[in-house]
Amino acid sequence: MQKLSHNDHIDLYRHLSFCAVGGFFGCYAVLIHSGVMGNAQTVNLIELLLDALRGDLHAVLLHLGALVLYVLGTMLTVLLPHWWGWDMHYVSPVITAAAAVAVAFLPETLNVVVALYPIFFAMSIQWSSFGGARGFYSSTIFSTNNTKQTSLALANYLCDHDRAHLRKLKVFALTLLCFHIGAAAAYHKNCPPAKPGDNFYVLISHSAPPRGG
Repeated sequence: MQKLSHNDHIDLYRHLSFCAVGGFFGCYAVLIHSGVMGNAQTVNLIELLLDALRGDLHAVLLHLGALVLYVLGTMLTVLLPHWWGWDMHYVSPVITAAAAVAVAFLPETLNVVVALYPIFFAMSIQWSSFGGARGFYSSTIFSTNNTKQTSLALANYLCDHDRAHLRKLKVFALTLLCFHIGAAAAYHKNCPPAKPGDNFYVLISHSAPPRGG
């Protein structure tokens, strides 16, 4: 894993900053686009398969487009440095910023999957450009492996009390924290604060019997 800085602290802070960015985009996609997360391909590939089994060619092509963009973004993190010597540590933030601008101007009526194309592309590049900190491989765009590594580090420390496991625990726990700080920021940016009595109204509206028999 290539470091951007020889200073471990700077390297960690940069990693944590991009974790917050990944959390923001992940939560934004879930909130605005029907629960679809644009940071990864698991749901997209399952939906592609389901649409193929249903015979919905149009939906299959839309999901296939998301896959192509994700694969292309990942490949560019290797090809651009190879062809032109570009440092993806600097290119990735520019692409992420461009994706943020792009999604802001997309029409609300646009298909959910297509509306996530900029996020699929930008997050695939970010994932391969910023692979962790302090010698630990850690994703900045989703939480499954980070949760696993945090759990393993804690379990190993409880077994042998080696403080090296605590260092690992700190990196992955901070990664999870910053990712979800970014997600919380996306929530507060995209969801208006609840007004007094809102929860009571929702409770009553869901519990009231349907009108008209």
